Amino acid sequence: MCGITGFVNNSGEPVDREILEKMNCAIMHRGPDEDGFYIKDNVGLAMRRLSIIDLAGGQQPIRNSDGTKWIVYNGEIYNYQELRRGLIERGHQLYTNSDTEAVVHLYDEFGPDCLQHLRGMFAFALWDDRRKRLFIARDRFGEKPLYWGVFDRTLLFASEPKVLLAHPAVRPNLNLNALRQYLSFDYVPAPLSIYEGISKLPAAHTITLEDGHIKVERYWKLSYKTREPIPSVADAADQLRELLADAVRMRMVSDVPLGILLSGGIDSSVVAALAVRASSETVKTFSISFAESS
Repeated sequence: MCGITGFVNNSGEPVDREILEKMNCAIMHRGPDEDGFYIKDNVGLAMRRLSIIDLAGGQQPIRNSDGTKWIVYNGEIYNYQELRRGLIERGHQLYTNSDTEAVVHLYDEFGPDCLQHLRGMFAFALWDDRRKRLFIARDRFGEKPLYWGVFDRTLLFASEPKVLLAHPAVRPNLNLNALRQYLSFDYVPAPLSIYEGISKLPAAHTITLEDGHIKVERYWKLSYKTREPIPSVADAADQLRELLADAVRMRMVSDVPLGILLSGGIDSSVVAALAVRASSETVKTFSISFAESS
């Protein structure tokens, strides 16, 4: 878990570093290992890092080869090693071993379509200095959070809504419609948040800020339509087994120790079994119980 934040002043006013640092401090719990900043004119990006991949060289923000694009990123790209090999074959020069750097170079190569190449969970903000474009994206199922809003001609974003409250332009006014949703469903569905003016970016959506205009778009939608013949139950079970094994294997790439949380159900037990198969080392498992029966 990491945390990202930042803002762009559409008025052209230079970024106040003190404000950006205050916002970044509000997510220190998400990334206790280090922080990082990119500030240029009216643009400020910041992040707090929990080191998982490339502990020594993966400090953020991370740039592309010529320093015209910078990214702050929360998440993990499971196919990043494959992506890195392809990028190097195309002539890209990478200076870290992190999955984050693969994303900014993919954007160099494909622009916003870079999202079609990513397998993972993520929320990131990328500043394209050449085009003066801020590009923000959230993963397909919304595993990683991203909140945003526009206040006094300033677009702000962060991993948690309370971070935006650290900016002096934002007022913590309650969103009564969101409160009704919360009382009905026990959560606040996207794109609402509990605060007026602060939105939750829905899963599989992007935000693009360019030339003063903001565009929110969906880049992927789950579909059950297929041209493939319907498999038998036995064939479907084999396919599911292969997909689960591949998904678990990809998630076991890490530069820090891994563990499995066993909840007592079949899902976590299957994940643990597949992890044991994929690992050459002992897989550590953990369970949590509570004294209160509720």
